Amino acid sequence: MYVLTQWFKKTFSDPQIVFLTVFLIAAFVMILTVGDLLMPVLASAVIAYLLEGIVGLLERRGMPRLIAVTLVFIAFMLFVTMVMFGLIPSLTRQISQLANQLPDIVSQGQKTLMQLPDKYPDYISPEHIQDIFLVLRKEITDFGQNIVSLSLSSVVGIITIIIYLVLMPLLVFFFLKDKQIITEWFIQFLPRERGFANQVWNDVDRQIANYVRGKFWEIIIVWSMSLVTFTLFDLQYAMLLSVLVGLSVIIPYIGAAVVTIPVLLIAWFQWGWSSDFIWLSVAYGIIQALDGNVIVPMLFSEVVDLHPVAIVVAILLFGGLWGFWGVFFAIPLATVVQAVISSWPISSHQDDEQAKAEAQ
Repeated sequence: MYVLTQWFKKTFSDPQIVFLTVFLIAAFVMILTVGDLLMPVLASAVIAYLLEGIVGLLERRGMPRLIAVTLVFIAFMLFVTMVMFGLIPSLTRQISQLANQLPDIVSQGQKTLMQLPDKYPDYISPEHIQDIFLVLRKEITDFGQNIVSLSLSSVVGIITIIIYLVLMPLLVFFFLKDKQIITEWFIQFLPRERGFANQVWNDVDRQIANYVRGKFWEIIIVWSMSLVTFTLFDLQYAMLLSVLVGLSVIIPYIGAAVVTIPVLLIAWFQWGWSSDFIWLSVAYGIIQALDGNVIVPMLFSEVVDLHPVAIVVAILLFGGLWGFWGVFFAIPLATVVQAVISSWPISSHQDDEQAKAEAQ
C-alpha cells in the first residue's frame, strides 16, 4: 500500500500528467456516451485530418491555403460522387445477385459433398452432410429475410444518409478552411504548461498520420489490383469481392485470411477444380504477397511497433465499442495508448529504494 501511495504521489505530482490523464479520460467518456450523436462531427474531423496532408503539401509549394483547400475539397467531392453513383449501385446489384444465387450455390456444394461418404464411409455419413446443409439453408433463409426487413425499414437510414451527405461536406470544408481559428479556440482552454501533452501528441500525430493516410492508399491500391485481376479472369461478383479484399487490409493478419474464403469459394463454384481456379488462386496469392512485401513498406515510412497480440486485442476492443470506425482506428488508438505509456515517467529502482529509506 505504501509503494502504491508513493507511486501515486510521484506520478501525479506533475500537473501536466494530471491534465493529460483527465483529458484522455474525458475524451474517452465523451466518445463512449455521446459518440453516436457526434458521429458526423467526428467523422468530418477525421476526413479533414486526412485531407490536411494534401492541403499542407500544396501550401508548401507556394499555393495560398484557401485555393489549396478549395481544390482538395472539390477533388474530395468528386471522389464521394463517384463512390455514391458508381461504386455503391454496383455493389448493391452484386449483393442482390449473390443473395439470389445462394440457394443454387448451396445445392451445388451439397452435391459435391454428398460424394464424400462414398469415398470416406468410415468418417462421413450422408446424414451428417444433410444435417449440415439443413442448418446452412436455415441460415441463408434468415439472411435473406434480414435483407428484406432491412430494405423495408431503411427510410430512417436514408434520411440519416442524406443528413450526412449535407452536413459532413460542410463540416469538412470549414475544418480545413478555418483550421487555425478552430485550433486557437481550442488551445485557449488548455493550460500553458503542456509540454508533456505536446510530446505525446507529436508522437501520436506522426504515427497516426503515417498509418491512416498510408492505409487509405493501401486500400485503393489493393482494391484496384484485385478488381483488374478478377475482371480479367471474368470472376463473378468481381466488384464486390475486390472491395472486400481492399477493405480487408484494415484488419491486419485477420482480414486477409477471412476474405480469402469467399474469393476462393466463388471461384470454385464458378469453375470447379479447373486451370482457371488455380491461376486465379495464384494471382490472388501474388496480390497478397505484393501487399505485404512491397506496398506496405513503400507506403508506411514508420512501422507501427505493436505486437500482433496487442493488434488483435485493440481490434476486438475498439471494434466492439465503435463498430467500423473502431476497427479502422484500432491501431491508431492503440498507438495513442502506446505513446502515452512510452512517455509516462517511470520511477527507477533507485527512486524506490530512496523512498523506502526516507520512510524508515
